[in-house]
Amino acid sequence: MDATAFENLANETLERLFDAIEDALGDDGEVDFENGILTVELSDGRQYVINKHAQNQQIWLSSPISGAAHFKFDDTQNTWVSTRNEAVFLDVLSAEMSALSDSRVEFSR
Repeated sequence: MDATAFENLANETLERLFDAIEDALGDDGEVDFENGILTVELSDGRQYVINKHAQNQQIWLSSPISGAAHFKFDDTQNTWVSTRNEAVFLDVLSAEMSALSDSRVEFSR
């Protein structure tokens, strides 16, 4: 994937995620998307930081549950997949945020 395609795809993913997390959490957290960095602060103070890393063409996740992870876009699955295992980025985030909140949080691919 060329640099422009990565930028467009990563920005679109982060913008959709911003809207979805904001809708899902409501008053249970604060969601901010600025300068390509998505920050989610939960009501208990735990924080997620999600951003794109253009040099490696990855989305990076810093999670209060699972720590740091990197995800690269997989054309065959049409989604972001962990560089360490086969975990799908949106599935990981959905499971973690659901565990931290009182409701099921789901993100569409």
